[in-house]
Amino acid sequence: MSETESDKWGVAHVFSSFNNTLITITDLTGAETIVKSSGGTVVKQNRDEASPYAAMQMAETVAEQVKAAGISGLHIRVRGPGGNGNKSPGPGAQATIRALARAGIEIGRIEDVTPIPHDGTRAPKNKRI
Repeated sequence: MSETESDKWGVAHVFSSFNNTLITITDLTGAETIVKSSGGTVVKQNRDEASPYAAMQMAETVAEQVKAAGISGLHIRVRGPGGNGNKSPGPGAQATIRALARAGIEIGRIEDVTPIPHDGTRAPKNKRI
């Protein structure tokens, strides 16, 4: 099965925590990075790095670079913080997917790749109120 130049696909790895959002676009194997961006490249304040606004701005600039690289579609792999902490992705994950779709990039599979421990280390104790 040969893909034409107009039907080239890539993988968008979106790491979204409550402190930052990172977007990395790779080829289908994941070996070659095509574009990468983080919340700090778009906003000035550290507290805004994880915001949906920063994620949208990043996704728009990444989408332009991806189109320039000749990629028309992306499979998306969303990753939350994982481990013993919070496993839900931050506020930037959904905004990133929406902005990529709005930029005219075809969206394939959306997959959650948050690491889940199989009884690794002990969870932190509860915070008292």
